[in-house]
Amino acid sequence: MCGIVGYIGPKQAQPILIESLKRLEYRGYDSAGIAIINEETKKTSKKSELIFRKDQGTIDNLTSILDNNTISGRVGISHTRWATHGPPSKKNAHPHIDCTGKLALVHNGIIENYNQLKDKLIKKGHEIVSETDTEILVHLIEDNYNGDLAMAVRKSLKTVKGSYAIAVIHETEPDRIVVARNESPLILGVGSNENFIASDVPAVLKYTKRVIYLHNKEISIVNNNSIEIMDLDGNTIERDWQEITWNLEDAEKGGFEHYMLKEIFEETKAIREVLRGRVGEIIFPELSIYSNTIFHGIKIIACGTSYHASLTGKYIFERLTRLPTTVEMASEYRYSEPTHDTPLVILITQSGETADTLAAAREARRRGCRTIALTNVVGSSITREVDDIIYIRVGPEISVAATKSFVGQLITLYLLAIFIAEVLGHLKPEPAKELKETLRTLPSVVERVVNNTSEIKNMVKSLVSAKHIFYIGRNINYPSALEGALKLKEISYIHAEGFPAGELKHGPLALLTKDTPVIAILSKDHTYDKIVSNLIEASARNAPVIAITSESDDEIQNIADQVLYYPDVPSLFSPVPVAVILQLVAYYTAKKCGCTIDKPRNLAKSVTVE
Repeated sequence: MCGIVGYIGPKQAQPILIESLKRLEYRGYDSAGIAIINEETKKTSKKSELIFRKDQGTIDNLTSILDNNTISGRVGISHTRWATHGPPSKKNAHPHIDCTGKLALVHNGIIENYNQLKDKLIKKGHEIVSETDTEILVHLIEDNYNGDLAMAVRKSLKTVKGSYAIAVIHETEPDRIVVARNESPLILGVGSNENFIASDVPAVLKYTKRVIYLHNKEISIVNNNSIEIMDLDGNTIERDWQEITWNLEDAEKGGFEHYMLKEIFEETKAIREVLRGRVGEIIFPELSIYSNTIFHGIKIIACGTSYHASLTGKYIFERLTRLPTTVEMASEYRYSEPTHDTPLVILITQSGETADTLAAAREARRRGCRTIALTNVVGSSITREVDDIIYIRVGPEISVAATKSFVGQLITLYLLAIFIAEVLGHLKPEPAKELKETLRTLPSVVERVVNNTSEIKNMVKSLVSAKHIFYIGRNINYPSALEGALKLKEISYIHAEGFPAGELKHGPLALLTKDTPVIAILSKDHTYDKIVSNLIEASARNAPVIAITSESDDEIQNIADQVLYYPDVPSLFSPVPVAVILQLVAYYTAKKCGCTIDKPRNLAKSVTVE
C-alpha cells in the first residue's frame, strides 16, 4: 500500500524521485522520505556517501526540506508511507537506515515474524529506533552484509515471513539498487542507460513505457544499463519487458479538481473499453470454457467495493445462468472449511494485488476449483494465481475511492454471465441479443447521468449535517445500497449503512429520526411496491426520504422528499446508472464537507497487507 520509487542513471536522482513519488501518493501519504548516494564528498575521504531525508506528512513536507538542502547523486530510493506498524511519525518514516549509516531500505508490506527477528538482532547489539517492522529488515541485511549487497538481501529474506517489496542501496556499492518482492507489487522500468523501480506503473510513465514485473520471491540487481533477476537461491531468471499501452495523460487530472471526479466522468469511455470486441457474439478468447464444461455452481470472492460488485454479480448470474451463486469475502473464504463442491470461482480485484484475494485464489485452487480473475492491471500478482484472466480494461484509477473500476467490474460480470449462459445453453439467441443491445446503450445512459449533476449538487445540501445516513435497496440494488454507503463514509467521513429495504423493520427503524436521511434505490421491477412500503415506514418516523429511481417513475414524488432520476433501463442493468449517481452523491457531499477526497484518511488504494 506504500509507494516506492527508485532511480539509477546519468541524471540527478532527486527531482526524478520526488516527481515520480507524487504520482504514487494515492498509495500512502502519512510520511515520506528519500535516500541518495551522494558522490560529491570532497569534504570527506569517502568516494560516496549515503544521505537521507524524511518527515511526517505529505510529500510536500519532504519537498520543503529538500528545497533548502538538495541532495546531489545519480542513484536513490524514495517512499511514501501508509502506516501499518507504528503511527505516522518521522522516526517511523522510510527509508530506514542501518547502524553504520551506509545502508538504506524502503519497504511495502508486513514482516510477520519481525518480533522474533527483532529480539535476535537486539541481542547482537543492534539499536532499533522505530516502531516499524521494516527497520528489522535493514538491520538484518546489515547483519548479513559482507561486501555483496545482493547476497546479503537474499540471505536475509530467507529468514523473513510475510509480504514485502523492498529497494536497498549501500554507499559502498553506488552502481546498483537491489530490489525484491513477495506478495507486494514491484515493477522495473526499463530506460535508455537508466532504469527505474516503482510499486506502480504511473510513477515511471513519464520516462518509459517498458516495464518488467517481478514475481514472488524474486530479487533483481538494477544498474543503469542492466537488470539481473534471480530467485532467492541465486538462480538467474530471464524475463522480457512489456509495453504499457496507456499514457501518462490517462493518469493526470485533466482539468478536474479531483481524480475521483475525473474518473467518474471517464466511466462512459470505460464502459466502451470493457465492451470493445466483446459484445455482439460475446467472445472471451482468454477463457478456456467450452460447451462441454459442466458447472454445478459459481462462487465469487472479493473485498471492499469489488465485494459489492460480486454481490450484484450474484443476481446477474442466477438470473441469466440459473446456476446457484454464492459470494464470500476473500478474508473469510481462506479460513472457511472446505466442502465437497467445486464451483467455478471468480475472484475480483481492481489492483490484482489485494492480499486477501490472492490468498483466496490459492485456497480455491488447492480445493480443486477452476478459477477466473477479473482485474484491471496487466501482469499483476493475481494473474499468476488463477486458471484464466479477464482484464476489465478501464485504465488507471488513482483516487482511493473506486469508481470506474466498479462500473467496469459490473459490465464485465454482465458479459461473463451472458457468455456462460450461452455456453451452457441456458440463454436463447433472442433474449441474448436483447441483453447485448442493452449493454451497448449503457455508455450513453451513463453520459446522461454525468452531464446532469445539478440536482445531485442541490440534494447533498441535506446530507452534510447528518451524523448517520441509511441506504436501502432490494434485490439487485441491495448491493448498490451497500456500495453507496461505503463511498459516502470513505470520503465524507459521515457514518452510513446499507440495508436490504425489508430489514428496516428488524431493528434499524429504531435509529430513524428527522436527522437520519434514508436514501432508497428503486427500479420498476417486482420489488417496487415493497420498497415503496418501506419508504412509507421510514417517512412515518420523520426520516427525510431521498429516492433514486428511473425517469418513468411518476409515483415516487408523492412519497419521497427529494428524487434523483436515472435514464430508463431494464431493472437488471439499473445498478450501472445507480452506481454513478451514488458516486456523485458521495463526491459532492465530501466536497461540501471540505474533505480530502482523493486521499481519505487512514485508507490506501491497493490493500497489499492482510
